[in-house]
Amino acid sequence: MPAPHGGILQDLVARDAPKHAALLQEAQTLSKRWDLTARQICDIELILNGGFSPLTGFMSQKDYDGVVVDSRLSDGTLWTIPITLDVSKEFAGSLNAGDRVALYQDGEIPVAIITVADVYQPDKAREAKHVFRGDPEHPAIRYLNNEAGDFYVGGSLEAVQLPVHYDYPGARRTPAQLRSEFQARHWDSVVAFQTRNPMHRAHRELTVRAARDTNAKILIHPVVGLTKPGDIDHHTRVRVYQEIIKRYPAGMAFLSLLPLAMRMAGDREAVWHAIIRKNYGATHFIVGRDHAGPGKNSQGVDFYGAYDAQELVESYKNELQIQVVPFRMVTYLPDEDRYAPIDQIDTTKTRTLNISGTELRHRLKVGAQIPEWFSYPEVVKILRESNPPRPKQGFAIVLGSDLKVSRNQLTTALLSTFLQFGGGRTYKVFNENNSDLGAQLAALVPDFVAAGAGLIVANEYEGHAGAAQNVYTVGTGANADIKLADADESIFGIVQKVVLFLEDNSFIVF
Repeated sequence: MPAPHGGILQDLVARDAPKHAALLQEAQTLSKRWDLTARQICDIELILNGGFSPLTGFMSQKDYDGVVVDSRLSDGTLWTIPITLDVSKEFAGSLNAGDRVALYQDGEIPVAIITVADVYQPDKAREAKHVFRGDPEHPAIRYLNNEAGDFYVGGSLEAVQLPVHYDYPGARRTPAQLRSEFQARHWDSVVAFQTRNPMHRAHRELTVRAARDTNAKILIHPVVGLTKPGDIDHHTRVRVYQEIIKRYPAGMAFLSLLPLAMRMAGDREAVWHAIIRKNYGATHFIVGRDHAGPGKNSQGVDFYGAYDAQELVESYKNELQIQVVPFRMVTYLPDEDRYAPIDQIDTTKTRTLNISGTELRHRLKVGAQIPEWFSYPEVVKILRESNPPRPKQGFAIVLGSDLKVSRNQLTTALLSTFLQFGGGRTYKVFNENNSDLGAQLAALVPDFVAAGAGLIVANEYEGHAGAAQNVYTVGTGANADIKLADADESIFGIVQKVVLFLEDNSFIVF
C-alpha cells in the first residue's frame, strides 16, 4: 500500500479527538463564524479526513501562488488545484492574523475551527488562466467569477467533526477506513476507478481488464460531491453503482463514495485525482480519455485535448508513486457477444456496436429500447425512474403578461382540457398574485416539474425564463415558447396551440 502524499495521512479528526469537547465548546462560543458553501463543505471534509494530505488547512497565499503557477506547494510538494476558503469582502475585513473562526455546515453544525494565517485577494484572472486555461465558458472559471468570494482566508484547521451526511453512511469510507478495509482483505494492489456518470457493461468490462492487467483488486470510487452542472444526480448514480458492484466476481471490487467537489480541470484535475486515490490507499489509478474535462465550449472547441490528462499524470509518475492505467475504450462485438478493446479490433472487418452518451439520453427521453448488451436491465430501470420519457415528465405552462384574455377562464380551460387526457399526470394551477410570488414559484416549479406534474402558472414570475427544465411561456413576445399571433386570441385558440405544442414535444401522446 502506498504511503500517503507527503508521507503522513493527515487525519485531523483522529488527531484532534482528545480535545473534541473543548473544540466543540469553543466553536459554539466564538464570535466569528463562517457558514461554509457547498464546495467548501466538500473541501473541508477531505482536508479533515486526510483525503487532501498533506494539507492541514486552507491554503495561505504562499501555497496558493505556488499551486497556481507551478503546481507545487511552498515546500515543493506536487499539488495542482488551489484549495481555498473564499469569503466576502465584508467578512475578510473583519479578520486579522491569529483570529479563530468557527466553520459551520448549514449554519448549525460546527465542523472545524480555522486559525487565520493570512487574508488575501487573489488574482482571479491569473488563477483562471493557469489552473483552468482561461476560457471564460469553463465551469470552474464561471464559478470563480460569479460565485466565489473575492478574498481568500488561509490557515490551519482543527477538527470538530466531519460534515454530516444523511445518505449512504455505510458507503462513505474515509482514507483511514478504506486503508484498513484493504488491509483486512489482504488487498496489496488496488486499481481505483473515478466516475461521475452511471456505469454500464463497458465500464465493468474495462475495470475488470484493468484489474487483470495489473493483478489488482478494484475500487469503484465515484464522486458524490459537486460534479459538472447537468450531471445525473448522485442518488440515481449510487443506486446504479450498488447494482453494478453485484456484477463483479466475488471479492474483486469494492464501492466507496468520494465527497469531492470537482473543478472539471482536465489534466490538472487528473493529477489531483491520482493524489487523492493514493491517500485512500490505491496503488493504481485509471485515467480516462479527456479525464475530468467539461467537454466543449459554445463554439464546439474542446477545453482539453483527449490525452492531456494521461500525459500530465504520466509525467509526474515518479512523484505520485501511483501507477497510471490508461483508459482503454472497449466496444461490443455482436457476432461474438463480447467486449474488446477498440485498439485491438480491425473495424473494417469486424462489426461493432456502441451507444454514445447523447444517444443514451435520447433513448431515455423517448422511452426507446436500451439493449442488454449495453447495460443491465436493473440499471436501465433505475435510470428510467430518474429520467422518465417525455409522456411521463412534468411541465409548466406560464401565461405571458401580454395576454388580454381572462386568466381565470384560460387556466380553467387549460386545466379542464389536460384532465381529459389522463395518463397519470397530476395537474395544478398556480394562480397566486402577491409580492412573494416570485420567490415561492422559483422554489416550487422545479420540484413540481421534476415530480411529473403539469403546472399552469397564471402569471409570469421573476426568473421563470430558463428557471427550470420543461417550463414554457405562452405569449406574443419574441422569447415566448408558444407564440400567439395576437394578444387578443381566443381562449379556445390558445388552448389548441398549447395542446399541439405539448403533443409536438411528446408530453401528450394521442
